[in-house]
Amino acid sequence: MPVKETTVEIKLDNLKNNLDYLKSKISRQTKFMAVVKAFSYGSDSIVVSEELERLGVDYLAVAYTKEGVDLRKFGIKIPILVLHPQENDFNEIINHSLEPSIYSFRILSFFVDALKKENKTTYPFQIKFNTGLNRLGFIKKDVQKLCKLINLNHPKYIFSHLGASEDLGEKNYSEKQIEEFISISETLEKELNTTLKKHLLNTSGILNYSDYQFDMVRSGIGLYGFGNDIKYKNSLKPVLTLKTIVSQIHNLDTGSSVGYNRGFLAKKSTVIATLPIGHADGIGRQYGNGKGEVLVGGKLAKIVGNVCMDMIMVDVTGLNCKEGDDVIFFDDNSYSAEEFSKKANTISYEIISSISRRIKRKITR
Repeated sequence: MPVKETTVEIKLDNLKNNLDYLKSKISRQTKFMAVVKAFSYGSDSIVVSEELERLGVDYLAVAYTKEGVDLRKFGIKIPILVLHPQENDFNEIINHSLEPSIYSFRILSFFVDALKKENKTTYPFQIKFNTGLNRLGFIKKDVQKLCKLINLNHPKYIFSHLGASEDLGEKNYSEKQIEEFISISETLEKELNTTLKKHLLNTSGILNYSDYQFDMVRSGIGLYGFGNDIKYKNSLKPVLTLKTIVSQIHNLDTGSSVGYNRGFLAKKSTVIATLPIGHADGIGRQYGNGKGEVLVGGKLAKIVGNVCMDMIMVDVTGLNCKEGDDVIFFDDNSYSAEEFSKKANTISYEIISSISRRIKRKITR
């Protein structure tokens, strides 16, 4: 559909398709946690969370407390896990019925202090274990000390995160992580004399290691249409389309330059189109100087010169192009965010999560 300005289209039917496909890989009893951090990977966290709640997901996950608070303020009712709470967050977490991930003894101490101030002896929380990603989490030798500190306030879930589940060349490493998580779980359950619920698998884990789905799985990038492998291209449909328009066309003579620092010099007569989008909108400078390509009239056109804060210039020489025409940066069909991002040696996660909030959002089915 043609646009009149730079627009992000959010296709909710594609979101449902992706959820249905991922759920087809797990048992009916396994719960599903949808990751909606970073404005739902650059889309619209309120719209997406409302849709996911309507579609019956069991949990949402956000990176930071403010993200969870915002969802509660807009009426989201289902459980929300905060993956990376900070020391001053726990009063807000408790007041907005969020579930914190407890990943270190330091963070545990702030959580315990907050419970005392609120006169609570128990509160739902989850414990994160580090099994090899080496980012956040307790390790196996922490278990006994951890059990003494949490007393009878048992975690609602324990979980960990696979570091290379998308790479079957690293299958041995993933299997070692799985074994470590099972070992930690057994030790913790023995110490606490109880059975604990668990989750481990991310999107690629769901697709490649579904035997280890435990009680719940998590998906972020898969929900938004990417499976980290070309074989899922027909099963997972990108939720986001980024479009803009041609603001102006310039006919350049040989030797003319384009943009700051004369980043592009015309070696022949060249036609340049200026687009109203730039690095302030999430299209970084790494896409400039001939690396990035966009679709103009169904044909690829190179980004030329340096990407500006609010504008990008592309070479449309020989293309059927006029001012006001649509330009596609990526969509759900002909040219994905994965393909666009590869031009600058990066990944779909980065480009979609970087899309500026100032860009208009349009919700479609």
